[in-house]
Amino acid sequence: MANTLSIDGFLSKAMDIPVIDVRSPKEFHRGHIPGAFNIPLFDNEERAIVGTTYKQVGREPALKIGYGIAGVKSDDIVKRISEIAPGREVLVYCWRGGMRSAGVASLLDKNGFNVSVLQKGYKAYRNFLMERFSKPAKIILLGGMTGSGKTEILQELGKHGEQVIDLEELARHKGSAFGALGQQPQPTTEQFQNDIFTKWLMMDLQKPIWLEDESMTIGTVNLPIPLYRQMREAHVINIEIERKIRVGRLVLEYARFDKETLKYIFYRIGERLGSQNVQRAVAAIDKEDFYTAAEISLVYYDVAYLHGIDKRKKESVTGLKLNSGNPAENSVKVLERAHEVYSSLYLSPEVKVLSGVST
Repeated sequence: MANTLSIDGFLSKAMDIPVIDVRSPKEFHRGHIPGAFNIPLFDNEERAIVGTTYKQVGREPALKIGYGIAGVKSDDIVKRISEIAPGREVLVYCWRGGMRSAGVASLLDKNGFNVSVLQKGYKAYRNFLMERFSKPAKIILLGGMTGSGKTEILQELGKHGEQVIDLEELARHKGSAFGALGQQPQPTTEQFQNDIFTKWLMMDLQKPIWLEDESMTIGTVNLPIPLYRQMREAHVINIEIERKIRVGRLVLEYARFDKETLKYIFYRIGERLGSQNVQRAVAAIDKEDFYTAAEISLVYYDVAYLHGIDKRKKESVTGLKLNSGNPAENSVKVLERAHEVYSSLYLSPEVKVLSGVST
């Protein structure tokens, strides 16, 4: 007989046991528990038929159709799950922990599996996620204008033992009009939030968590509202790096892409950049003068960033001038400043020594 697990118990076991999502492929694509395997009881069309029947005709006729569909698939479902879970222990969930997960769990139980079902299903997971993001965390944001190398500095902070979540990596987007270049297609907003949550569960909320200063939207995906609210109230280390260093970084990052694509993006931001600047940038790209084009792009991005940082409380923003484009060197200086200004966020500053940075 299948066990029923609360979301805490389910996620704890999911670290070692295969998780099976029995919802339709469409539901799974919209959002699922990271690492889960999709073995749908109904495909997209079948789920629509059962749901429509339930609403228009009634529960019993819908159940009859559902049992008929499931009966034909039962052998295949058992075979596929056996390949995923040779140890014959699995965790199963559907949308609300209802008939789909119960049906698959019963089938697996009869075939010798040890099965546990998520109580209240994927909906419980999403509620749990939002609740956890609402719990106060000691967030420090790394801010700075476009081309400052914030992502690389965050990576270096991770090497120093700091807790870091790279939101742009999870979003598969660098947060600008050019941010999709070289990236895989973005996940759905729901899946993006689920992927952040997997990282969030690994964080100690009593210790600093470093994130990049982001807007609510990164490309086409949105941050979880409770997390974004905390980020808006968080401390910001705002790095200031010489413009020529930033331009050079942008050239290295984007000059390798197709010229027509780059020109198209400049046209897209033309309303805010100004037609004259767009024409200058396009002409520069045609001449392969990518330095000039990158410099022009900062007309748009610097104004946008300053507008955003000005909306924050002045006491929550600490500027830090950096003279180098070296992320390793800059990470040490960022840590130094963090310990100076936010030492209360560190539980034991007197014993924390990172890469020669004494607190």
